[in-house]
Amino acid sequence: MTFQPNPGERIRINGKAYTVGQHPAAPGLAYAQAGRQGIVYQLIPVEGSPHEAKALKVFFPKFRIPAMVYQSEMMEIYSESPGLQVCKRDVLTPERNGDIIAEHPDLLYAVLMPWVHGVTWFDMIADQRQLKRTDSLSLAKALAGIGSGMEQRGLAHCDLSAPNVMLPFFSEVDLPEKSSAVELVDVEQIYSPKMDRPDVLLTGSPGYAAHRTVQSGLWSPYSDRFAGAIILAEMLGWCDPQVVGKAWGESYFDQPEMQNPCERYFVLKKSLEHHWGSRIADLFGRAWESQDVSSCPTFGEWLVTLSSINEEQLLQREIEVAAAAVKGESEGADMLALQTDASEAAKAAADAKEKPAATDTGPGTKGQDNGVVNRLFLQAREMEQKGDVKGALEVYRSAHHFVPAGSPMQVELEAAIRGLEDELNPQPQEEETGKIPLYRNRKWMAIGIAALILIGGSGITVNQILADRSESRQKEAVASEAIAKQQEEAKLAELQKSEQDKQKQAEEERKRKQDEEAAKLAKQKAEKQKLQEQYDKQAKYEAYLAQQKLAQQAKEEEKKRLQEQYDKQAKYEVYQKQLKQQQAKEEAARKAAAAKAKALQQKRSQQVVQLIAHYNQAYNAQKGGNTSKAREYATSFARLYEQDAAYFKSVGKTSTRANGIYKFLANAGYQLPNV
Repeated sequence: MTFQPNPGERIRINGKAYTVGQHPAAPGLAYAQAGRQGIVYQLIPVEGSPHEAKALKVFFPKFRIPAMVYQSEMMEIYSESPGLQVCKRDVLTPERNGDIIAEHPDLLYAVLMPWVHGVTWFDMIADQRQLKRTDSLSLAKALAGIGSGMEQRGLAHCDLSAPNVMLPFFSEVDLPEKSSAVELVDVEQIYSPKMDRPDVLLTGSPGYAAHRTVQSGLWSPYSDRFAGAIILAEMLGWCDPQVVGKAWGESYFDQPEMQNPCERYFVLKKSLEHHWGSRIADLFGRAWESQDVSSCPTFGEWLVTLSSINEEQLLQREIEVAAAAVKGESEGADMLALQTDASEAAKAAADAKEKPAATDTGPGTKGQDNGVVNRLFLQAREMEQKGDVKGALEVYRSAHHFVPAGSPMQVELEAAIRGLEDELNPQPQEEETGKIPLYRNRKWMAIGIAALILIGGSGITVNQILADRSESRQKEAVASEAIAKQQEEAKLAELQKSEQDKQKQAEEERKRKQDEEAAKLAKQKAEKQKLQEQYDKQAKYEAYLAQQKLAQQAKEEEKKRLQEQYDKQAKYEVYQKQLKQQQAKEEAARKAAAAKAKALQQKRSQQVVQLIAHYNQAYNAQKGGNTSKAREYATSFARLYEQDAAYFKSVGKTSTRANGIYKFLANAGYQLPNV
């Protein structure tokens, strides 16, 4: 395809200016996505919001069909349905867009439609990005709702697969409030009773196509049921790390595994039953064991079952998990503080050992008490230096409970407590110059700490201090636990209130959508009745034509009988002569057809050899590091392959080579396999 715009290049379509978007993962390259039928480019409006971006789908020559204009006009009525905004399409025709088509002939019958922001379900699977349970349920319900709405209107996507399921749910661009969490793209094969059957039908995508389906192609109102069941099961299973880790690659299942007993099937079904209940697992099992797509569960059944799952319980569990994580972090921080305090106490004890032995007159327990007070005192000093006055005051007060009455440390602590209380509640007083408050005097602090370390005491005093300390610790522990519980309850209450508000808004939105849906259903019913009347008229007319045809046939048969009766011999001779001529013509036609078939077979054999040669040349060029040369050979391969794709697909490994070539053309970083 010669249409290869650069990022930032301006394009004007239908009087509106756009710039070609830049690929977020490849600066300097246009934002383009390759598909089966063509390449889609992102167009950003020069005047407008980012969510108003458009997608320009440029088709490969084989798929440039003039009837696309009529098809797009018929599809536009479905663009208001959830998940089908890409049905609002504008086809570039020579009559309306002659100038730009003359400049870029590849844009003939290209389609301009809304750009869907967000990642594809294919990206989620390939990146193995695990979901929360609430997100899994939201995505599955959204897809089931879209499928149910389409089935009610007699519609089917006919190529439902991971690359064709977009997730605006994860979009980084701010979208309108009514945006759907899931959108379907690549709707050129969509089935509708009002639309004509496409010339080329697809048989489904690997990993989502039922192997029991007739390989002539999917185009019926039931076409999405099997593939939809697989994607719904994937979405619901993607909250389970075991399922995510078992994924085949570009889809959860490999195509040869479809509808066959395999490990991935049993792992996914067991996960669905464990996380979502037996009803969900049964729906998935019915689809897997189905003999044809019409016997798979409807999207309506999926939606009813998913809607019965209690979202409040799921959210409550997530809140409990989050609260437990927060509590664990808080406990870890407390443990770290205790370890820090313990190291400071050990340091103070080491300093005390450096004092002369004659000064150590108290028993061992007295030294332990002094270490606790010293630790608290140093901690309070550090908090005071950092500006945490309230915290330092509380620690000073805690330390005050453990010192003997009348000791120097008691005096020091009382002075520090009074000083901080005055600082928190200042009172007007006369300043005294040249005097430093006792609780600020470094000398008195050092003396107080040393005195506390050197203080001895009787066993009764020590036991009393230990008892007071134990009681104080118990009270502090109970108070801390009560505060933590209150904080946790407050957080949970706030989360529950927020969720209730969201549920209320969701209920209002659901009611509004129900009203809109009721109006749409009424309109659809009227349209269906009108269409039925047209069908009845057409049926009557066809019955009349059939009767006329039968009457005409009867007349011709009677005429022939009379002619044979009156002129039997002459007719017989003419018949013999015509029979010989007909046989001669048929013999000549058979010979010509045989010669033509032989020539066609020779031509196809040569083309297969040429395709293999193009592929090998592209493979060797890529291995040799010549990407541009490899792309030329790959383009030659694609051009030749599309001339007779239906035949080449059935020859050897030609289809495998074609898949590799198309992936390479879409992504220059893709490594061609050695076929």
